[in-house]
Amino acid sequence: MRVSDFDFDLPPRFIAQHPAVPRDSARLLAVAPEILNDLLIRNLPGLLQPGDALVVNDTRVIPVRLSGHKQTGGEGAGPRVQVTLLKADTAGIWQAFARPAKKITPGDSVSFAPGLNAEVTAKGDGGEVSLAFKMPDADLMVMLERHGIMPLPPYIKRPDAGEPEDQNHYQTMFADHPGAVAAPTAGLHFTPGLIQAVAAAGAKIHRLTLHVGAGTFLPVKVDDTSEHKMHSEWGEISGATADAVNAAKGDGRRVIAVGTTALRLLEAAADDAGVVHPFSGETDIFITPGYRFKIVDALLTNFHLPCSTLFMLVSAFSGLDRMKAAYEHAKAADYRFYSYGDACFLIKAADL
Repeated sequence: MRVSDFDFDLPPRFIAQHPAVPRDSARLLAVAPEILNDLLIRNLPGLLQPGDALVVNDTRVIPVRLSGHKQTGGEGAGPRVQVTLLKADTAGIWQAFARPAKKITPGDSVSFAPGLNAEVTAKGDGGEVSLAFKMPDADLMVMLERHGIMPLPPYIKRPDAGEPEDQNHYQTMFADHPGAVAAPTAGLHFTPGLIQAVAAAGAKIHRLTLHVGAGTFLPVKVDDTSEHKMHSEWGEISGATADAVNAAKGDGRRVIAVGTTALRLLEAAADDAGVVHPFSGETDIFITPGYRFKIVDALLTNFHLPCSTLFMLVSAFSGLDRMKAAYEHAKAADYRFYSYGDACFLIKAADL
């Protein structure tokens, strides 16, 4: 399909700069065939059925934005450099995006904080660099928690030093396994009270892990979706979660993905017979209209940006025309978009 098929007008004023407080006070648009229902996140339990299996992503976002200076070997600090770590290649080596990249070359050393230095080992086009940290990964994680800034997407405007509140706001209640450089944002809406209400509705929550990569922010630069190369991300589904999902499918109960990340990993781990297998490894699954969903029956997800891979995914799930109509309704009703925005609850279209 043409990428332009997924375009729509989205003035910047619709992109939320801060989350709703409390989290479950965000708005929720229930999207079903021929029906749009304006609700709040705290109304989610009313959309659930006894026996529903809600699958959440328990990845934890690492504060991977760092600000430092190139070391010159002389007195005083060299040029200022900002980096966002994207993905670990091997022990101590990280792919990163540097700004301004023209200030550094392979062989340079960058100091971010006392005891936190990295050597530039490679440089690509467009600001990509490889950084070697001379410390064990566990020590690097400690240093990032101490000196790093949460890697909010570029659409959310922050000062260079970030805002302290984002350390909590950009982390879900389920966050357990460090590794993501972007939040699984549908999970940001959950509160202890909402989890209790979900349980009271007879639904059960199950966990998987997908370490969301910074590629989720990257624009699609090709004209046809068939030419887009999806970024890969590491994920894991335990035997217990696979068994729970398969039992739900076998009993005719619904599987509800909390976020596109949970949906993508479930679909990636499923065979052609619709059975989810335990999974541990990389996935680069790219879902566009025409994809036949094997596992997920409903999806809780935020509102996505025009021409993004995520809007393509929800269009595959519920239909392009239906999603464009839902998004026009959301704009007319002043819903808030993207990571800190509102959400929608989608039922898989039976006619796709």
